[in-house]
Amino acid sequence: MVKQFIIIGNSAAGIAAVEAIRKRDKASKITVISDEEYSAYCRCLITAYLSGEIKEEQVFFRPQDFYKANNIELLLNKKVARVDPKKNRIVLEDKAQLGYDALMIATGARPKFPELKGIKRTGVFGFRTLKDAQNISGLLPVTKTVCVLGGGLIGLKAAYALKKRNIDVKVIIKSRQVLSQLLDSEAAGFVQQRLESHGIEVLLGQDAAEIIGEGDIKAVKLDSGKAIGCSMVIVGKGVSPNIELIKETQVQSNEGIIANNLLQTSVPNIFTGGDSCESFDITLGEHTINALWPVAVEQGKIAGANMAGDSLNYEGSVGMNSVEFFGLPIVSLGIYKIKEGNAAVEELKLNDAKRNLYKKLILENNILVGAILVGDIKNSGVFLRLIRERVDVSPFKSELLGENFGYPTIKDFVKTKERFYV
Repeated sequence: MVKQFIIIGNSAAGIAAVEAIRKRDKASKITVISDEEYSAYCRCLITAYLSGEIKEEQVFFRPQDFYKANNIELLLNKKVARVDPKKNRIVLEDKAQLGYDALMIATGARPKFPELKGIKRTGVFGFRTLKDAQNISGLLPVTKTVCVLGGGLIGLKAAYALKKRNIDVKVIIKSRQVLSQLLDSEAAGFVQQRLESHGIEVLLGQDAAEIIGEGDIKAVKLDSGKAIGCSMVIVGKGVSPNIELIKETQVQSNEGIIANNLLQTSVPNIFTGGDSCESFDITLGEHTINALWPVAVEQGKIAGANMAGDSLNYEGSVGMNSVEFFGLPIVSLGIYKIKEGNAAVEELKLNDAKRNLYKKLILENNILVGAILVGDIKNSGVFLRLIRERVDVSPFKSELLGENFGYPTIKDFVKTKERFYV
């Protein structure tokens, strides 16, 4: 039977779903809808593009003929206004309607902009899309100083890229450390020192109160009253999932669209994946959003397979982030901070400032549930496997932070079968 599949979203989860469907169904119609103007590109690479380390064409992760070769109808610059599950159709902002047999919602997320006087001035950007990176890059020849609001991954990646382009960068962070959603304070200290040693000014415990200018941006006024001169502002204060299209429908949502172990929503023929998907987290033991490229790809593969008739089980995700700033690699896995009062939890830690080396492992009842690695990340894959498989590390706990620890140490304790990928 020839079916109509619709995929809303043209990034990691959406493309993975398309390929999983086509692997099983060569005949049915697939329509991919995106509110952007580009074919599939990797959001992870816009930092390297902005920094000048790669060219724009290297951002795209599928060839231009991908859609034609897979018999896919691609609708660009089209935004879905709402989903109508009762009638198995979607409605676009231009009022056009499309019916479906199965629908995948992989709409991603958008930057959060603070409610701030001057936030809509020309020269204020998010850093989420290729268009953002293009617009920022286009103004750099006439830009001397940029203020980055936020010290999370988005903000620091933007700051890093701009510094590589010889721009004066000042990062304004409300919290008392960089990367407060990924690292503890000790690890954050290593990162801040590396950023500052390469000329990025980091202002902790301060927040923007106003963006000053008349037409163009002149300065950012802080809540302390101090003003910092600049001609561009980049906002890196987190993202919000794009889930408005399912509001007032029977598709259940919390922060994101809630998915079961088949990546189905509460409506059986509607699936979800990627940054708009709220799914099971292995370490937390509850549903959450892990807005990560590898997670989106895996979710897309399983959702696409199940749209095409399979019944593959999604085991859940683990929060994981990997980044490098000026030669300092950082990996954060699972739970990164201990909740006070939990006697079953313990930390194993190595702090070697001379070698720019920091490692922390978090165990609960001898099960690894989190890791922070700074400077030496070679065992991140091993730790991730231990976390995923919930291995009791008691037999080799004393070796976990040792120089010789690696896969040979754990091979007799983990599953012999590799994790199944569609």
